[in-house]
Amino acid sequence: MKSSLLQNINSPSDLRVLDEAQLPQLAQELRNFIIDIVSVKEGHLGASLGVIELTIALHYVFNTPDDALIWDVGHQAYGHKILTERRDNFHTNRQLNGISGFPKRSESIYDAFGVGHSSTSISAALGMAIASNLKGDFEKQHIAVIGDASIASGMAFEGLNHAGVTNANLLVILNDNAIGIDPSVGALKNYLTAVKEGKNPRQNNIIKSLNFNYSGPIDGNDIFAVTKELKRLQKIKGPKFLHVITKKGKGLQQAEENQVVYHSPGKFDRLTGEIIPKSEADLPPKYQDVFGLTILDLAKANEKIIGITPAMPSGSSLKFMMDALPERAFDVGIAEQHAVTLAAGMATQGMTVFCNIYSTFLQRAYDQVIHDVALQNLAVIFCLDRAGLVGEDGATHHGVFDIAYLRCIPNLIIYAPMNEIALQNIMYTAQSGLEHPIAIRYPRGRGVIPDWKKEYFGHYQKIDIGKAFCIKNGSKVAVLSSGTIGNNVKMALNEIENPEKIAHFDFAFVKPLDEKLLHEIFQKFKFIITIEDGTVIGGFGSGILEFAAQNNYRSNIKTLGIPDEFIGQGTVNQLQQYCTISVETLKSLFLSY
Repeated sequence: MKSSLLQNINSPSDLRVLDEAQLPQLAQELRNFIIDIVSVKEGHLGASLGVIELTIALHYVFNTPDDALIWDVGHQAYGHKILTERRDNFHTNRQLNGISGFPKRSESIYDAFGVGHSSTSISAALGMAIASNLKGDFEKQHIAVIGDASIASGMAFEGLNHAGVTNANLLVILNDNAIGIDPSVGALKNYLTAVKEGKNPRQNNIIKSLNFNYSGPIDGNDIFAVTKELKRLQKIKGPKFLHVITKKGKGLQQAEENQVVYHSPGKFDRLTGEIIPKSEADLPPKYQDVFGLTILDLAKANEKIIGITPAMPSGSSLKFMMDALPERAFDVGIAEQHAVTLAAGMATQGMTVFCNIYSTFLQRAYDQVIHDVALQNLAVIFCLDRAGLVGEDGATHHGVFDIAYLRCIPNLIIYAPMNEIALQNIMYTAQSGLEHPIAIRYPRGRGVIPDWKKEYFGHYQKIDIGKAFCIKNGSKVAVLSSGTIGNNVKMALNEIENPEKIAHFDFAFVKPLDEKLLHEIFQKFKFIITIEDGTVIGGFGSGILEFAAQNNYRSNIKTLGIPDEFIGQGTVNQLQQYCTISVETLKSLFLSY
């Protein structure tokens, strides 16, 4: 039996003393190690399995960390983490106080750039390369590893466009597996397919035309071919581009065959690859499915309804509509700016456009929301999935800034439903005709009504814009909640004695606020608590403070939400406890009054 290689590798310097003939064995051990851990601890699987050979070759050939290696997005960086001094604590990946699921500069000197959102690697690596030139270092290597879905994004092209007119020592590696989270889309994907199949004329090379030294495509799962080519490119100065073809999920049959599912499969049997089923009987629906089923139902009755998502058809559940009404539902790829302005263009022509973007990714299209939608008062319907704390993906993916960055935009309505019924009803209301654009924010995960689909789906009621409601009367303290975090308030009040002291109000509309009800609340209550699952700076609570100041109210106001810091990874409940918005922390707070 061969002795283990991986157990003796703590850093790339240990890796580089191996004979090249040993690298395939190391690749198999590294694959098995990732499968063993992720099968139990969960996380992103397929992306890292696909780049095992490339990861080993990069650290074998280049002098990391002195040479800068940047992974785009970072879903594929598990092998990198294990080879760079984090093997022994890899089991803490994505857990509270554990290592991050993405490359993170503060975590390791081998993580040259912090990532999590797509298409940043080329710009970052180019910035480093130009800086090296300015410092007189012309030997340092700067490598950006980017996927075929990410390179189709506008920012990646901006980086390529600039790099092509520099003498920067930059190597862009295209990890081409024809899939991001869902299958890649668009004309560039078709171009890359033609290149891989040998159907594209050599003189018709988009990368060469951008002044890159192009090589490939090569088999990215052939470690000897990759190592040989990296050694050759290491000696070439200026911008270089290597096209490698890999298979996402490589080495685990189910992950190769079901690449969408095994991007992040949850717990599975490490030997067979079979996903361990979770019982979903009697569970409330996922909010994404409430959106997906509702938009399809509404679209069947309203021919003007369009659905748009930037590369998240499965995650947003727009896939229901894409399958049933493909001519009116669009996956535009990783292109949030384009998605927003595409929606604006359609809205000018009288279409009713639902633009579904994860909260954290709408940040990437902020100017388009202001300039192309709100300024022109186009009634685009933004559905912001994954709003609030998302859990184990951590700081790069929490959707906690949307209320603050949207609240200051004129014309924009902001609504946060408390449950599934409110979500379907605001979607129905929005498609019935609004005079302004609206942002509807809802969280990752499940709702609170197990029988929603059977009892409520399709039974729509119109919502009065700007109206808030009293859920529970009280005598001393008014709790004002916005969105699904209000369910934590309800549960906390159900579990304490003397709950009659505390009133609870649902302010689903962050903008416009229900000022009539606010006047009544401030005239009655001396103590007011606001609670939201967004940042307290500039958020819903800030809006209540502004109202109080403008109207000279002197009530004691406490604002609860996400504190002024980047929140790391952990379960949603753990992170809510840290932010003092969990059921348990709210119970303690309510009992103190």
